Amino acid sequence: MILLQAVVIALRQMLKNPLRAALTTLGVMIGVAAVIAMVILGRGATADIQGQLAGLGQNLLFISPGQPGMGGPTRGAAHAFADGDADVIAKSVQGLRAVAAVTGSPVRVVRAGASWSTAAVGVTEDYLVAMKWQIRSGRPLTDEDQRTGAAVCLVGETTRQELFGAEDALGKELRINGAVVRVVGILKAKGRAATGMDPDDTMMVPLSFMHRRIVGNDDVSSIIASAVDGEDTSRIQEDIIALLRERRHVGPDEDADFFVRDMKEIEQMVGAITGVLSSFLAAVAAISLLVGGIGIMNIMLVAVSERTREIGLRLALGARARDVMLQFLVEAMVLSTVGGLAGIVVGLLGAWGATRQFGIPLVVDGPVLLLPMAFSVVIGVVFGFLPARQAARLRPIEALRHES
Repeated sequence: MILLQAVVIALRQMLKNPLRAALTTLGVMIGVAAVIAMVILGRGATADIQGQLAGLGQNLLFISPGQPGMGGPTRGAAHAFADGDADVIAKSVQGLRAVAAVTGSPVRVVRAGASWSTAAVGVTEDYLVAMKWQIRSGRPLTDEDQRTGAAVCLVGETTRQELFGAEDALGKELRINGAVVRVVGILKAKGRAATGMDPDDTMMVPLSFMHRRIVGNDDVSSIIASAVDGEDTSRIQEDIIALLRERRHVGPDEDADFFVRDMKEIEQMVGAITGVLSSFLAAVAAISLLVGGIGIMNIMLVAVSERTREIGLRLALGARARDVMLQFLVEAMVLSTVGGLAGIVVGLLGAWGATRQFGIPLVVDGPVLLLPMAFSVVIGVVFGFLPARQAARLRPIEALRHES
């Protein structure tokens, strides 16, 4: 009953000075809103990236020369794969559905009245199968294209729009690095990734054409292998490593100059990175909660000074010091709670707008809302304790003599 009365009095004090109360709770509101928005955006980005990786399947293996590093593969002295390595892997390792050799290069694509910088990717015919690319119109690259080094290409939706707009691109000719290629297929759009990368901004050509007309060598920068559904990718990974160590003459006691990464490892790595990033952003946003707590302490100290005679009267009429302390603690908690509730609303609205803008899912659960709210209440208690103790220690006679 006493606690309920303290809450009622706290609300009345807020209504007496609505502007001051609003400004006091603003810091807490911003802190809670920032924490909630950052956590929701982080979880949404994680879910989006993991969803895109899951769309490729759990059975992909990426084979690259060099050693894995935080910023990507570190090639160092490692030489690229040979042109026939992918074929040997496909024939020698059991349980594989598709194996594709890949070499990429940035290019400037030109046609009459338009040009566009994109990534040209030289691939073998299994690449579309391994990466689950679909053809929207036209045809895929064939074994005949690869064998003859045909000057043909597939274009992604972004590249098509930039070069052709509403015009039909099939059968049209493009010029890349002095070579003329004919568009034989349009890739089905995959959509922009949460990382900002656009997989549709691409052009695919036969690997043999890439070697002869664009990069001028026979190097293969990476190999992508897709396992048959139900096969143990760990076993396949070990078989590929053993095969490539033999082909690249790596001794049993030497570090391999290549690495094979399973899709499961990539998902775990992405989840760990985005999780750490989300936690860091939430921690930075939580600093504004502390600023809001300082604002509450400041305004409560002002309230104690303004209401000194009131406190003295209550003490003179029989109120105990702990009753006065409880009253001011409750008032600080009410201020922080109101700010926390407002922060939840603002944070959800901000996260909803941001997820729509970036095209990522809105991932909300109980802890995302409850933890910042609970922290805001704790902020009220911690930063309201000093003013409450100061009020409780006032002497009734001295308080009654105080001139406000």
